[in-house]
Amino acid sequence: MPDQQDVASLYAKASTRRALWKAAIKWPMYSVAVMPALLAAGWRVGAGEAVRLDQLLGFLVAAVLLLLWENLSNDLFDADTGVDSFTKLHSVVALLGQRRPVRRFAHLALVLGLLLMLLLALRSSAAVLFLVLVSCGLGYLYQGPPFRWGYIGLGEPLCWLAFGPFATAAALLALAPLNGDGSVIPWATAFTLGSGPALATTLVLFCSHFHQVAEDAAFGKRSPVVRLGTARAAALVPWILSLVFALEWIPVLQGDWPLTALLGGLGLPAGAALVRLLRHHHDQPEKIRGSKFLALRFQALNGLGLSLGLALAPCLGFALSSAG
Repeated sequence: MPDQQDVASLYAKASTRRALWKAAIKWPMYSVAVMPALLAAGWRVGAGEAVRLDQLLGFLVAAVLLLLWENLSNDLFDADTGVDSFTKLHSVVALLGQRRPVRRFAHLALVLGLLLMLLLALRSSAAVLFLVLVSCGLGYLYQGPPFRWGYIGLGEPLCWLAFGPFATAAALLALAPLNGDGSVIPWATAFTLGSGPALATTLVLFCSHFHQVAEDAAFGKRSPVVRLGTARAAALVPWILSLVFALEWIPVLQGDWPLTALLGGLGLPAGAALVRLLRHHHDQPEKIRGSKFLALRFQALNGLGLSLGLALAPCLGFALSSAG
């Protein structure tokens, strides 16, 4: 029998269902998937290395497929626990009214994404596939049974690890020149390059909890916002934004990155708007439902600005040290 969520979504009027499907597809969210590759490409250009466009395109497509798997799987896992029965009418499970096709499509996206990553690894370094598998494993730990670490408040650190050092290192290796040493994982560069943007990605997940605190608490999902309360969680957001910029601007101050890397500041207006919204309406779910999209705008503009700024390094006569 369909639950209340299924009935509300499956039998909604056509205009409502179109809006729900648009929310379910949530294409802006895929900026978090492509950012590690774009950052790696910006770094490579800044280091005077040629970017292997076929590898870049393949990595972007594979990353989108793997995030699609994660998003569909999370819909399935949430349907199993019932945590989103009243707040997530745009769940794909709810819109289709059944789980089997969602499960099949999720598995197809996973297989295709991993096969494409395998191809990229064969053309660069075996470590690429290893790093991507670790990232996928971290994604599964977030919502997947029997772990469901997101329910004990560990979703944010898992997100940072997956989209930070692991995904960034994989992208750096995949785009590296064919004559590079693919056996050495560029951890130092991956941490320096990926830490700030990955924290911006983590902020998107953090902000997605504000509008459903009561429901999460009722179903035993102890997200950081549930643990802190909306007021203290909202007060934490400016510090997270400051840390993002600190991680990205310290290399500039140390002379390791060009001044153009400060273009990551393009995300500042969206970040400021997010702080204002949460400061005034943190405990009003209907008014802050879009807070994660402001966080997403910050993440996208910040990451794109940083990528472009690094790529512009040679124009200033500045040479980044090659990642390896």
